Amino acid sequence: MDAFIEPFTPPAPKPRTKPPGRLEAIRIVHRNPIELWGELVYTKPWIFASLFNERMLLANEPGLIKHVLVDNASNYEMGKIRQLVLRPILRDGLLTAEGDVWKRSRKAVAPVFTPRHAQGFAQQMLKRTETFSNRFSGNGDVHEMAQEMTELTYQILAVTLFSDQISASTEDFGHRVERLLETMGRVDPFDLLKAPQWLPRLSRIRGHRVLGYFRKIVSDTVQQRIDLMAGDPQAVPEDFLTLLLRQQKPGGLTRGEVEDNIITFIGAGHETTARALGWTLYCLANAPQERERVETEIDAVLASEPDPVKWLDLMPYTRAAFEEAMRLYPPAPSISRAAIKDDQWGDAKISAGTTVLVMPWTLHRHRLLWQQPDAFMPARFLPANRGTIGRFQYLPFGGGPRVCIGATFALQEAVIALGVLMRRFRFDCTQDTNPWPVQKLTLQPDGGLPMRVTAR
Repeated sequence: MDAFIEPFTPPAPKPRTKPPGRLEAIRIVHRNPIELWGELVYTKPWIFASLFNERMLLANEPGLIKHVLVDNASNYEMGKIRQLVLRPILRDGLLTAEGDVWKRSRKAVAPVFTPRHAQGFAQQMLKRTETFSNRFSGNGDVHEMAQEMTELTYQILAVTLFSDQISASTEDFGHRVERLLETMGRVDPFDLLKAPQWLPRLSRIRGHRVLGYFRKIVSDTVQQRIDLMAGDPQAVPEDFLTLLLRQQKPGGLTRGEVEDNIITFIGAGHETTARALGWTLYCLANAPQERERVETEIDAVLASEPDPVKWLDLMPYTRAAFEEAMRLYPPAPSISRAAIKDDQWGDAKISAGTTVLVMPWTLHRHRLLWQQPDAFMPARFLPANRGTIGRFQYLPFGGGPRVCIGATFALQEAVIALGVLMRRFRFDCTQDTNPWPVQKLTLQPDGGLPMRVTAR
């Protein structure tokens, strides 16, 4: 019988024992919002609070979350502070659009991300990851895996959704994404005070240049495709970009909306998967027994099944490790809505204007919902155990009408990437691998993920 090994508990802020003062709270929310929350948020189904003179409901009860995101979703609009942070970057992209604009964008994008269509990308994902993996010598060199995963997922996105016709090279792409999120992806004190959008956010001024870089990439990419469609229709690939451009018709998407959706997928769509992959490699490096199980599974499947479409079903432990990493480090750690009219769920009376915070960060670590909530335990996501996890208990991709449209795409991409990389290499931490989770647009590993890469 194997000796019991205590599961790995990765780094995370400890719940606060007393509320911070107003100025301290502003500093915390600007620096790292997940450090704000106290013990009650991790132990109570929901609590009401007041933050910056705003009435808030912090919801961790799955039934209440379902009510807000699904059953009565029409009564809830996007949270104002969230929009103040994200709209300057994404404008009317799918993550930030509302009303008719969101409906048009969702309808335009949905066909690309059906499970059948996502499976059609599997071979491209496999080939691009195999090529990418050749950059590792396997001689024990140290690589910054957070940035490496950003570049890998960007390359996969470029080939699958844009047929490798994005007007940008991958060189230094990870650094530029990090720069964008560092400068533009944080809550500014003026956001907390609900200052008008025309008032400059000093903390974001440095980010306008890199945002301009991404905007130029998008504009050039769109124009190149428009020119190709006009000059050589037979050479136009049937991909995400072409599909969006064909929606430019009366009642369809505007040129601006097309560009906003492209930057959403370039700047945010791939970033969430990249973060989750990096955290998965980190957690497995610190849990040798779990890593051995994943490696054994990967070796067996890849030796017998060449079709990557089937890997997602054939590698349940690999998928479980990825999903457990997303539980501990949800790429999008906060979802916010604002009540339009008075509402009630059970004993919770939600007055109009109340901001409802559904935070995967606290939900996924809640003491009433998970055993050993702070520990890395992939087995909880194996098929035999999935029935114990409620639909609105685990929200790495959100929920309701605005659930992440690329969830199937991301899961398939992650399992293929882990399969290719972990079959060839072993990723170990170094003495400099001391990441700290910081909430920006996604959940970033502050300090990076330097890891030693050796051939297996």
